[in-house]
Amino acid sequence: MKNEDRSYLYLILFHVVVGALGYLLPFTAKIYGYSIFIFGIYYIVKKQNRNNEALIAAAYVVGSEVFLRMTGGNPLYEISKYGVVLFVLIGMYYSGFSKGAIPYWIFLLLLIPGVIISTFVLNFDTNFRKAIAFNLSGPVCLGLASLYTFRRKIGLDQMNTILLSMGLPIISCVAYLIFYTPDLQEVITGTESNFQTSGGYGPNQVATVLGLGMFIFFSRVILDSKTKFQIIINLILALNITYRGIITFSRGGMITGFLMIVLLLAFLYFKSNFGGRAKLNYIIVFLVFAMFVTWTFTSFQTGGLIDKRYANQDAAGRAKESQFTGREDVALNEINTFLKNPIFGVGVGKGVEVREDETGIKVLSHDEITRMLAEHGSLGIIALLILFFTPLVLYLENKFNMFLLCFVAFWFLTINHAAMRTAAPAFVYSLSLLNVQLGSPRRTSVVKEE
Repeated sequence: MKNEDRSYLYLILFHVVVGALGYLLPFTAKIYGYSIFIFGIYYIVKKQNRNNEALIAAAYVVGSEVFLRMTGGNPLYEISKYGVVLFVLIGMYYSGFSKGAIPYWIFLLLLIPGVIISTFVLNFDTNFRKAIAFNLSGPVCLGLASLYTFRRKIGLDQMNTILLSMGLPIISCVAYLIFYTPDLQEVITGTESNFQTSGGYGPNQVATVLGLGMFIFFSRVILDSKTKFQIIINLILALNITYRGIITFSRGGMITGFLMIVLLLAFLYFKSNFGGRAKLNYIIVFLVFAMFVTWTFTSFQTGGLIDKRYANQDAAGRAKESQFTGREDVALNEINTFLKNPIFGVGVGKGVEVREDETGIKVLSHDEITRMLAEHGSLGIIALLILFFTPLVLYLENKFNMFLLCFVAFWFLTINHAAMRTAAPAFVYSLSLLNVQLGSPRRTSVVKEE
């Protein structure tokens, strides 16, 4: 076995052990969680961010967030978003940021009026700090990370390293899930999202990170497997993550991950010459076959219930009334709230209280778009337009960035079914703004004008 293969295998096995220990010895999850932030800061400072170590450390935090939440290893519930912000700020200290990132300064400024309004309208018994942090930690994380990544030149090898850093903790999550749910037959009895196959945590968030992990390791099969051994290892990881993601019975994250793979393959196909397309044809056929086998195995393991889940049927095969498990009602309520308060919205965190007053039910939003409309009004629309169109403009400037459309798709689809509960959509979105190049660009250490 080659040294690079041995190192890669040890790296994978280490994270498998971390996941197993998280189940067998729960206190180790706390040690792991604290260590990530301590060593992350040390890593960036020691390297002085010469090779964008801030992004590598931030990616690791993002990949570990759901695993640490389900094992109680996070010091604070939202600390992963704060960790990304901290690492990015340290990265800015050493490497600066682009003055050209004006759209994201505007985006951050557009969030302020909603905060000011909430100071006057939130109920007396509402914890103001928690309400603001819960709803704005994601957008602020996105804005600050984007200030760092905007048009920053980075090599393709560095991008693959960042993605691997994000994918490794997801392996720990999968290992934990295997220990948590050894026998599927005992826990899968219907077609609803399943907490037992999701480590006792929210299936929506678990499926989101597993869908991302599926994409990461499939992309490594195609782009960053230097030997046949690494191809096999990455394929095994990708298929195992896919299987574990499917049996959460939460569809949004897995559909998103699959679409990202399709976008990547389509990009590579149309950018390749005749010889490259011929090789991709073999890869595509093989991946389709592997996915088919994985789905067939999952269907067998679940007694066909997974087929009914994706067909929007209950266990008896009857079509469900709601396509989106009632989330469309929440979204419609937020749209109506926006129509009543179209200028500045009702204020950050007030949307939940308005909904409870009108319906008698306290339910959080799953859609960041409609939440932005309800709580930020027309300013929220402007903010969303900035987020949507800026990376597309960058794509016209640098059409080599094969990941850009994949990352934007992940952000957009994820915030439509899981809002910004985790740091993943914010950070992955910021990666779409990088100027990816084949070589290794020189490091810039000062604020620069693009």
